[in-house]
Amino acid sequence: MVGSAHPTRNMQRTELNKTKRWVVKIGSALLTADGRGLDHDAIRGWVAQMAELRAQGVELVLVSSGAVAEGMMRLGWAQRPHALHAQQAAAAVGQMGLVQAYESSFQKHGIHTAQVLLTHDDLSSRQRYLNARSTLRTLLDLGVVPVVNENDTVVTDEIRFGDNDTLAALVANLVEADVLVILTDQAGLFDRDPRKHTDAKLVPEARAGDESLERLVGEPGALGRGGMLTKLRAASLAARAGVVTVIASGKEANVLTVLRAGETVGTLLHASSEPLAARKQWLAGQLQLRGQLKLDDGAAHVLRESGGSLLAVGITDVSGTFERGEVVACVDGRGQEVARGLVNYSATETRRVMGRPSSDMEALLGYVDEVEIIHRDNLVLVST
Repeated sequence: MVGSAHPTRNMQRTELNKTKRWVVKIGSALLTADGRGLDHDAIRGWVAQMAELRAQGVELVLVSSGAVAEGMMRLGWAQRPHALHAQQAAAAVGQMGLVQAYESSFQKHGIHTAQVLLTHDDLSSRQRYLNARSTLRTLLDLGVVPVVNENDTVVTDEIRFGDNDTLAALVANLVEADVLVILTDQAGLFDRDPRKHTDAKLVPEARAGDESLERLVGEPGALGRGGMLTKLRAASLAARAGVVTVIASGKEANVLTVLRAGETVGTLLHASSEPLAARKQWLAGQLQLRGQLKLDDGAAHVLRESGGSLLAVGITDVSGTFERGEVVACVDGRGQEVARGLVNYSATETRRVMGRPSSDMEALLGYVDEVEIIHRDNLVLVST
């Protein structure tokens, strides 16, 4: 059996002010004032709120839609084009305005930003997953706010069927976020479609992944590719990594700081377990072994007893031809499996540094990415 069970606990709204890492996703309809070009006043307002969260100690990743819609406005197109190459061209044009708007707004608060364009394939490939994870974590450590968007200029099927709600959930998993906030043009999830039923009531809390919720949602808007259904499914995906999701209106005054204060805004969707336990479970489902690392007694003890990271100095032998980001087994001196995890270095590189202290890695490899061969967050203990 891989992994271990942890008790389920619903996060209370008042506990949001204790969380440390948020992913905030803003949709096209909000950003582009329903298709009239970027709403710079609104962007400045959200950025001011995010700057306040930063001042409170929250690390932030922003996932932003709007490139295609902004490109359409700049090109004078009233309707979203059907041709894929035209959508990609609009995305390329619109991304320029989108980045400029965020950069100038964050700079007024003394905050640096970084543009990160991803496709879903980047996060399904183990090697690119680790590359993206390392880059985003480094940016957060530097105090930079990454601005993430789907790379619409080069993707094919994603531009037709993808959505940034799903991308935001994948990013939340990638950076091990505590909270995913999806800002939309609706106040949250209602028990009926509020655009058709004036007596519709807001659902303040629910469990992410509850299939009965999908019966409550309406159709997506003309500009966005998602709608409430994709937001619910994104929340379910994020919940697998223990991330709490809030779906709320970006038009609500000071919505982010109000959420941080624990007030009842939008719909809070609970995760099924604690973040670290859920992330381990998610990793456990990805495990297809590509090699094996033999550990000395000290390293095996550290992994078993304290759940620490695996360093090169504790490795005595390497088997297999794995690459960075693939999954290997960690075994003790008797050949008994201790753990499995995603490696930060290839088999060839690991052989060069095995048994050596981390301080020697740069001299032996010519570079150093991460000092751990397997970081503890990417390692799952094996029960026997």
